[in-house]
Amino acid sequence: MDDALLKFGLTAFATLLVVVDPFGVLPIFIALAKNRPPRERTGIATRAVLLGFMISLFFLVAGHSALAFLGVSVHAFSISGGILLFVTAVPMLFGQRPALQSAETNESGPEDIAIFPLAIPLGAVCSLKPCPSSNAKTVAVPVGLLTISRLTMEPFW
Repeated sequence: MDDALLKFGLTAFATLLVVVDPFGVLPIFIALAKNRPPRERTGIATRAVLLGFMISLFFLVAGHSALAFLGVSVHAFSISGGILLFVTAVPMLFGQRPALQSAETNESGPEDIAIFPLAIPLGAVCSLKPCPSSNAKTVAVPVGLLTISRLTMEPFW
């Protein structure tokens, strides 16, 4: 195996592991799904992981084309993602609770937590760049993404 490919694969895996953060999402899932039956919790977790994988794979493969169609550079998208994370983090620093964590109840029934915040972490889409041109590297990133998706599902099986 080529050393450069191994280094790229490990770097991609580590980056995706930090961005997807399966261990950090677990307490959020437990807190949001604590009053639901076990079968429903397993279904939510499965949907969240599958949706997260599909969305990440879409942006990985077609993200550059989508940004080019919108006339946005990858650098501008990265900067705007950083600003969005900063704006989200500032209220947390001062102890303010986001609307999702407020004690208000939703009159339309329980929310589908599989989509947000579980399947689409705020920084995940901003951190995925289009696949590199090398065929081996093109395969390495989705394989790492699939491995992390499987690792995320492990506590629920």
